[in-house]
Order: sequence, then structure tokens, then C-alpha cells
Amino acid sequence: MKTPFYITTTLPYVNAPLHVGHALEFVRADAVARYKALLGFDVFFNTGTDEHGQKIYTKALELHKTPQEFVDQGFTVFKHQVESFGITDTVHYVRTTDDTHIAAAQEFWRRVENNGYIYKKNYEAKYCVGCESEKTDSELVEGECPLHPGTTIEIINEENYFFKFSAFQDKLLAFYESNPTFITPAFRFNEMKSFVEGGLQDFSISRVKEKMSWGVPVPGDETQVMYVWFDALVNYISTLGWPRIAEGDANDSFTKYWIHGTPTQYCGKDNTRFQGVMWQAMLMAADVPNSQQIVVNGFITSDGGIRMSKTLGNVIDPFVVSEMYGVDVLRFFLLKEITSFEDSPFTMVRFLESYQANLANGLGNLVSRIMKMVVSYEVDYMLPTDVDLLEFDDAVPEGFKQKIDTFDLKAAMDDIWREVSGLDWLIQNKEPFKVAKTDMKAAQEIVAELATRLYIIGFLLQPFMPTTATTIMTLVKEKKSPEQPLFKRLEEQG
Repeated sequence: MKTPFYITTTLPYVNAPLHVGHALEFVRADAVARYKALLGFDVFFNTGTDEHGQKIYTKALELHKTPQEFVDQGFTVFKHQVESFGITDTVHYVRTTDDTHIAAAQEFWRRVENNGYIYKKNYEAKYCVGCESEKTDSELVEGECPLHPGTTIEIINEENYFFKFSAFQDKLLAFYESNPTFITPAFRFNEMKSFVEGGLQDFSISRVKEKMSWGVPVPGDETQVMYVWFDALVNYISTLGWPRIAEGDANDSFTKYWIHGTPTQYCGKDNTRFQGVMWQAMLMAADVPNSQQIVVNGFITSDGGIRMSKTLGNVIDPFVVSEMYGVDVLRFFLLKEITSFEDSPFTMVRFLESYQANLANGLGNLVSRIMKMVVSYEVDYMLPTDVDLLEFDDAVPEGFKQKIDTFDLKAAMDDIWREVSGLDWLIQNKEPFKVAKTDMKAAQEIVAELATRLYIIGFLLQPFMPTTATTIMTLVKEKKSPEQPLFKRLEEQG
């Protein structure tokens, strides 16, 4: 029986196209999902769309559409965009407007309320529609949200339901103590522990329906709808069919993947508080087991560490990159050239330099040279089986598996490219093309070693650059030379 593994991205809003930061999160989660599937795990990979809240409602009205029409169109666009990142076709999609999700969110509310963690009161707060969250004065810069400059901070003054967040300080700290690697990287975990140690404030989890009607109805109160984050976070278990577990179905997806499947959540650093603190307290309040792993990405920046912004005109469009250079090339840059946890720049200069050096002149040229010699010298060889390679024996770089298991995907990619450089070095130093002129058997032995190691490179690339990996492994198995370069040099592209 396969071991279950569950991984999810956060859910982006459907009010705007996905950006390169989304691409980073999706591609990394997909690489982990593919890696686990390669190892034989039964993988449930979840993603989808967050479709409620003020920003969705406002955008729909601007376009003279109903909110449902707007999100239906947005979801169709979203799926197409995700496919352009090379995401596995086994991914599961959840929508927060699905009837099953709405029912799950309402049941979640009831359980939290029945456990005594929801109450109603009047309050006033500053609110960033861009973040869909409240802001304190200390979080604002010159009266604006630093993540959404130019967006007017709204003042909310109404009677809402509140989540008793303050009741979970000690429980969260005890949970963190028992799970010392709960948030990766460690410095993000330390930030969240410091936040919780500083004291937790109860937060609003509803909005007055008369003012903002686009949300999940609060159970038992038709005058209120759920705050978008309270509703949306439930997607991580509603996608698994929760709350059917209450019916005692031991074979349902929730039991399989959430209880027994090491639930892992990818997010950006601006989402860490929601995923690593708020959601965990909500799970405790509903008597649902906590997540087991939160993995946090840094921001993708432009030159000088400036965060990308449409206003500044420094945005890289991942769909243009994917269309011009190929899906695997986009994945390569995000997985190898963007640091695993810190902020990291993505500029077209860096991208093109890396493409030329590592793909066109690097991996692509290496495949062409080796396979041409295989064909020309009629080289025979016995390749290692995939089963053997999955044991991560001496043929695989030391520590490669551990790097992926700890989500340092860039370090794993660097290992692969050291293997690429190692084969280039072997060709330059053993010169099989010269040896073949006087000793064909010796040349064949050298090239057989090169081809075998090239096959291993292809095998290791499967989670990261799946199409390229398949091409390399097929060429080596069939002892064929590529009809055209895997990656054209820049000067050769039209």
C-alpha cells in the first residue's frame, strides 16, 4: 500500500492574472509532488481559487458582471495559467464557491462556535482590501499598506463575529515546541513564534451582508457573511471531503491524506501568519489535527531587491517567458536561480545569461555531444534501473534526497548541474573523440560511462524539468542523437 502525501499551494484570488511569485509557489509545490510520486507515494496535490471577499466583489461590479460570472471566468483563466507552469495533470482543483466547500466552511464555523471560540461585538478597524486583512498603525507606512501602495485603507465600523484568537497563545507555543521544524525555513518559524509570544488579538471573521454580500453565509445569521480568510483557509480540508470523517468513513480522503499524509503547505512570506498561526489556531478550535509542514518562499524582486510592481513597471510576466522559451526553461530558472527561502531577483538579463550558460551551452550541448558519440561509435551500455536509482545510491549526488526532503530545491538543482559540469570535464580530459581514432573499444567505454551518467541526470531532473527529463532518458535508452538542440542558443532563436 502506498504511503499518502498531501501538498497544497495557497489559493490566489481570481481578480487578477497570476504573477511570477505565484509561478514560483506552484512550480516548487509541483516539483515536490512529482518527487514524492516518483518515490512511490500516493500524492494528493491541491490548488485552486479564492473566490469570495471585497476585492472580488468590487472587481466584478467594475466589469458589470455578477460576482459568480466573474469568478467562473476567472477560474477558467486560472486553470489555463497553471497549465503553462507545467503542473502535473493529476492536480486537484478546489474553488471556494463550490457547494461542497461552502458546506464545509459552514460546518467548520459551527464546530468553532460550539466550542466557544466565536462571539459577536462592535468594533472599528483599518482594513487593506488588497491583503483582505486588518492593519495596525505599526503595519502601515505613511498611512498605506506597504504591500499594496496606492490602495486606500478602509475604516470598518460595524458589528461582526470574532474568533477568540487570544485563547490560543499557549496552545500554539506548545505546538511549536513539539514540532521544531513546523515552518521552513527556521528564521520564518522564529518570526511566527515571536509574533505569538507578543500576544494574540481576537480578529473579526464576518462582514455585514448588507455592505458586502459576496461571501459564505454565516450559519444561523443571514445578516452576516464569513470573512474571506476564515472561509478560504478551510479549503485545505474541504478539498479532501471534510467533514465526512465525522461519518466514520475510515477510507475517505481526509483521513488518508490529512491524518496520515503529512499535510504540507507552500506559501509566500506575506502569507506565513495566516498559514502558520491563524489557520493552526482555527484547526485547534474546530478539533481538527494541525498541518504538519509550512514551507515559506521569499519574494521575487527586480534589480536592487525592489519588490516587483506593475506601478513601477518591473514585472516579469511568467506566461511570456513560458511561451517564448518553453515551460521547462521557466521552471529551470525558478527552481535553480531563485534562492529557496530568501528574496531573490528575477530579471531578463539574469534569465538570459543563465539560459545561455546552463541550458543552451550547458545541458543541451552536453546531450548533443554525448549522444552523437553514442551513435557514431555504436556504443552499447547497460543502464541502471529506475528502481535502483530510487534507492539514491552512490550514482546519485550525496545529500540530494535530503535537500528535496527539506525543500531546498535550489540546492538539489545545483547538485544536478554539478553533474552536468562533471561530464563536461570528463569529455575534456578523456577526449573520447581523439581516443576513437586509435582505440575504438576504449572510446566506447568512455562514452558508455558518459551516457549512463547522462541518463542519471535525466532521471534526477524528472521532478524539476519533466519534459526535458523524458527527452534525455528516451534518447539515452534508444541510443539516438537529438534531431535538434534541446535548447537553442539565443543567437539562433528567431
